[in-house]
Amino acid sequence: MNQSELKDFLDFKANQYESIDFIATDPIQIPHGFKRKEDIEIAGFLTASIAWGNRLSILNSANKMMRLMDAAPYDFVMNHKASDLKSFEGFVHRTFNAEDLTSFVRSLQHIYKNHQGLEKVFNLSKSPIQQRIHDFKTVFFEIDHLPRTQKHVSDPLRGSAAKRINMFLRWMVRPNNKGVDFGIWKQIHPSALSIPLDIHTGNIARKLKLIKRKQQDAKTLMELDKKLRKFDPNDPVKYDFALFGLGVFEKF
Repeated sequence: MNQSELKDFLDFKANQYESIDFIATDPIQIPHGFKRKEDIEIAGFLTASIAWGNRLSILNSANKMMRLMDAAPYDFVMNHKASDLKSFEGFVHRTFNAEDLTSFVRSLQHIYKNHQGLEKVFNLSKSPIQQRIHDFKTVFFEIDHLPRTQKHVSDPLRGSAAKRINMFLRWMVRPNNKGVDFGIWKQIHPSALSIPLDIHTGNIARKLKLIKRKQQDAKTLMELDKKLRKFDPNDPVKYDFALFGLGVFEKF
């Protein structure tokens, strides 16, 4: 395929997979269980933070987190007592455990009480999105926390593709034109977003010769972002649906 044909192909696949049907098997279904902006943000952030590994396992663990917070994540974050956090004992998703979840809840409370919420923290500057993720991590861990928990928030400035946070930002920022993403954050334009680069999107991007690097890191993400912005400078991250769908559903 030449570049024009490739763009047409990816546009078609992006349109095909960005649909309500996509939600049924995707972690984004967890925040879709809420209506309040803050509930969507917190449910989305926590779910995205554990979004690696088997998708059914991700959904089971994310649903368990919501149950542990009485299906009211914002109210729990803001009003929990120390004794309430004991209910997290025994929770584990791969390397993310009860201690990490406790640290996340405390950091989220700090952000909503002292920094006006997640959206505000990601808009402390007008820097490129990868710098904003780095700045967010600094704020997230400015209260006492376990050093081990820092590994669960990626830092693009340290070479990470930051797949999970970029996915969370896609959910919050891209418009809800097709009922998948939420579009509840208005201060970041979709053109600023980076694709959530994972093994599936990376492998398909290589097969389509969108990228050459073999690593799943920040440099590869920059390479892919540059190519996708040529195809659609206003909404490059829509191609996440195309690349992910081709990899997971079609075994392209």
